[in-house]
Parts: sequence; C-alpha cells; structure tokens
Amino acid sequence: MLADEPAANFGSEVISEMLCRPVRFLGIPLHPLTMNDTIAVARWAMQNRCHVQHVALNVAKLVKLRGDAESRADVLAADVVGADGMGIVVGARLLGAWIPERVAGVDLMDNLFGLCAAEHFRPYLLGATPGVLADAIAELKRRHPELQLAGFHHGYYSEADEAVVAASIQQSGADCLFVAMPTPRKERFMAKYRDGLGVPFVMGVGGGLDVLSGHVRRAPVSWQRTGFEWLYRTLQEPSRLWRRYLTTNLAYAGLLAAALFMHDRSRRV
Repeated sequence: MLADEPAANFGSEVISEMLCRPVRFLGIPLHPLTMNDTIAVARWAMQNRCHVQHVALNVAKLVKLRGDAESRADVLAADVVGADGMGIVVGARLLGAWIPERVAGVDLMDNLFGLCAAEHFRPYLLGATPGVLADAIAELKRRHPELQLAGFHHGYYSEADEAVVAASIQQSGADCLFVAMPTPRKERFMAKYRDGLGVPFVMGVGGGLDVLSGHVRRAPVSWQRTGFEWLYRTLQEPSRLWRRYLTTNLAYAGLLAAALFMHDRSRRV
C-alpha cells in the first residue's frame, strides 16, 4: 500500500527521538512509526550516509524468536523494528502498547523504490532466484524508468561465496539494500555484515521480490487490513504453508492469551 502523502524531511534530532523510543511487546522493542515516518527515517539515513537497519516483525518471526537465541539477538540489534503484521498491531494495542498502523515490509519496499527513483538514490537487490530477480528488475524498470540500481545478486549463492557477495555490495556504493531471503537467513546476513557494508539503509523484505516480480500474488487490501493475508498466502500454497501458519498462529495465540491474563491481573492489583 503506497503512502498517502510525501514523507516528511525530518532533522537528526527528530529521527533520533523516533528511533530511541520503542514500545515493548512480548519482550521485543517495537517502533511506533507510521509508513511515512519509516520512509522519513530511510530518507534521512540515505541523505546523511548514516546506518539504519530495519527489521519487519510479523507473528511467525516473533514466535521463532522465542526459541532461537541467535535470531532474537539479530532482531534486537536492528535500529528499527516495524510492525509488519496486523496480528502484531492488534496484540500490541491489547497490551497497551500503541502502534499507529501496520507497516508491511513489501509496501515499505515499494514506497522506497519510488523515493529512490524520485531522489536519485541507488538501491541494491539481494535475494530470490535468478529468474525471480530478473523479473523483479524488469518490473522495476517498467514502473520507474529513471531508477538506477547500484547492483543485484540472487540469493542462491554458496556459504563460501557469501563474503564475496558482501564485498560486491560494499563496493557498489549503494544507498539502500533490500535483502529478499527467508527468516532467519536475512536477519543473520544483516547482523553479520552491518558494520562492513557501508550501506545507509538496510532492510529485509523476505518474499518481496517474488511479489514485485508477479510470481506471488498479494492478498486484496481487505484481507490485509483484517489480518488475513496469511490465509490468502496459504490458499495459494496450501501444501507448503498450512502447517507453518497453523503452528505459529496457535503458538502466538497462546503467548498473547497468557500476556493478556498477566496484564489484566496486574491492573487489578
């Protein structure tokens, strides 16, 4: 979903305040930013060549963090943790942590491509299969003929080649980096190389390039707003996704129910 209005061009003090005031939700810091706020943070990072790492948090990722110390550390190392799913937004609000809106990673990515085209920033694309990546680049050129890429590389490289890929990103002089790999691989890559890439704004986009390329269909806006985008995805790939979503959604429901019980109890004391 595209931003309804241009993002503000905030100064360093405002950006610093936005980044330093996360709310807590089930032990994870969440930044209560709107889509336009997040775009403004990315613009500031690119204009000033200051590193900002963004992680989009959804229900599946939150559940995974509970039992994966390395993934949890990778997420906690990010500068911005955005609420990617309506389940996160609603859950946080129920526990008294106000999140103004969902900032879906794929929508943020789309908006940032528009920003890069308009203000001459150069993104680097990392991830997806070679075919999906090629189709995504073709679609980007169709949407934004003026956009210049700093570079690109598919996500099916060997572990031995990872340092070479990271070096190519660093040498590209990119203003932003979109990492289209699954969790926890993308978070591990961003945390491992965050100090050596020299890229101002870095974010993981998961299957964002699959959506951009047209290989995966996005749920209708009504499904997105009501929190059922996961169901739409499951209906597209039931054999691959039903077990994952059933497991994570049940686990999340249990976590949220326990937290709500404790929250209500503490308010009565």
